[in-house]
Amino acid sequence: MQKIIIQRGLESKMKIVILDGYTTDEGTMSWSDLAALGELSYYERTLPEQRLERAREAEILISNKVVLDKELLEKIPNLKYIGLLSTGYNIVDIEYAKKRNIPVCNIPDYSTKSVAQLTVALLLEIAMGVGKHNSSAVGGDWNKCKDFCYRVQDIMELDGKTIGLIGYGAIAKEVAKITRALGMKVLAYKRHNFSGDGIAQSVSLDELLAQSDVISLHCPMNEDSDRLICNNTVNKMKDGVIIVNTARGGVVDEIAVREGLDSGKIGGYGADVLSCEPPKDNPLIGAPRCYITPHIAWASEEARTRLMKIAVENVKSFLNGKAQNCVYPYK
Repeated sequence: MQKIIIQRGLESKMKIVILDGYTTDEGTMSWSDLAALGELSYYERTLPEQRLERAREAEILISNKVVLDKELLEKIPNLKYIGLLSTGYNIVDIEYAKKRNIPVCNIPDYSTKSVAQLTVALLLEIAMGVGKHNSSAVGGDWNKCKDFCYRVQDIMELDGKTIGLIGYGAIAKEVAKITRALGMKVLAYKRHNFSGDGIAQSVSLDELLAQSDVISLHCPMNEDSDRLICNNTVNKMKDGVIIVNTARGGVVDEIAVREGLDSGKIGGYGADVLSCEPPKDNPLIGAPRCYITPHIAWASEEARTRLMKIAVENVKSFLNGKAQNCVYPYK
């Protein structure tokens, strides 16, 4: 579906194209502030075979998950700016953009609170089984019970347990604050320049794996983190460890996690991200003690409102001669 909003009489009449705006605005939020900056063509979704037709005339091209590879970008001759509706920028051929001196601007730190909140929600669901108990109770099991209460799974008290955070950026720091308030000891592993901050204790990766009752993933997806959680690292963990992944699906070897859940080595796994989204034949679907949400951690109304505001400010900044939030040095 396409909406075209045209603003006339502006200093900038650049052609602005949004390739996949629906997950950001969900059809209820307005892009009028962006439309005021040029001639805006908006698409809710764009299939791979539709990319070139829709982006061909773009001077400012904005995408969330539509891939902007060299094959596409070299066919957009007037392209001057790439804007992302996300923090991650792996959908863009960065080297090619740099070669053409096209700034690639992302949206940092817009969803920190929301992602931290879902991280802890997944942990609490694994520990308490609120969803399972609700389904059982409203499904009639409570009515059939001979006692005033019953449990459909073991319940864990988090107070006194140790949580290990792999990666210690803004989101992990929020998770650290929340879990400290629950009475948990917080460990953190970060590859560079971290010696502890009074909330989390800095440890090596092996120390974190060995000491943590809960491990929460907050590292970026790169060569070092690719399948970081695998048979080797799982074997270093405590029996019954809980793992939560709100980072990227590729940070875990999903077959290894499934094997750990089946054997009981992993006591619970909560994920908002999978290696392929939507999932196709994913080994974690249907796994025991596995809780999956469909990549929603970023998507609170508050976070999406911030995202849209920053996306517009990024374009304004570029039009004023200086790109902000560029993912590589650009003047």
